[in-house]
Amino acid sequence: MIQLKTIEELRLMKESAHLVSKTLGMLAKEIKPGINTLYLDKLAHDFIKDHGAEPAFLGYGGFPNSLCISPNDQVVHGFPNNDIIQEGDVLSVDCGVILNGFVGDHAYTFEIGEVKPEVKKLLQVTKESLYKGIAQCMRGKRIGDISHAIQSHCEKEGYGVVKELVGHGLGRKMHEDPQVPNYGRQGSGKVIKDGLAIAIEPMVNLGTEKVKFHNDGWTVTTLDNLPSAHFEHDVAVINGKPVLLSTFKYVYEALGIVSDEEKPFQLDF
Repeated sequence: MIQLKTIEELRLMKESAHLVSKTLGMLAKEIKPGINTLYLDKLAHDFIKDHGAEPAFLGYGGFPNSLCISPNDQVVHGFPNNDIIQEGDVLSVDCGVILNGFVGDHAYTFEIGEVKPEVKKLLQVTKESLYKGIAQCMRGKRIGDISHAIQSHCEKEGYGVVKELVGHGLGRKMHEDPQVPNYGRQGSGKVIKDGLAIAIEPMVNLGTEKVKFHNDGWTVTTLDNLPSAHFEHDVAVINGKPVLLSTFKYVYEALGIVSDEEKPFQLDF
């Protein structure tokens, strides 16, 4: 059952989402060759706690860390560890917080130094598909319109869109209805209404769409061991239109990136 949110609840959710955004921005300054991902996990844990929130991932279903960090062929749900980040890696960092009783859940895939051109393009197209999906998140459309926009944009470039993992509703719980697949038919699925709050998160592979679930119960990798990309925003529907609750602006400030991609989906409320 979809739980539509009031404006007051969405304001609180925006605070939660922005704390995740600030956490990713803080991490963006630290992500470089030669460090390990447990270091990043500790930084994020302390940053979230210092801002009066709780790490949403820590202990969720038994997950042992505050971040999911997934390098290269890991799609999602990777454990932070002592492995050293290398030049040319890509690193998906997924972060969640609980603040004011609401969850923020937000991800970005970072380039470590100079990455291969084909990998750079994968990240670019995957992030583009995120905004293609967000643009479809309008009152009266359906979840399948979001899904189709993501799938068609990525598959026309020859990439594999992961089907076993999906976006989701968001609120007082990290995973609420509806599921938001990254593939589907236009005009299918639940009708989008004002007050909907969802996490849209394309997970896209350079090669095959097929993935492997590991015995640890969490780690997911590409079946062909080629790189994967993952970008995620929290989105609400207000006055019929998609509004970003999260933002990449703190990441972009840290990395010196200039972008107006979020402008169509920004609203002060």
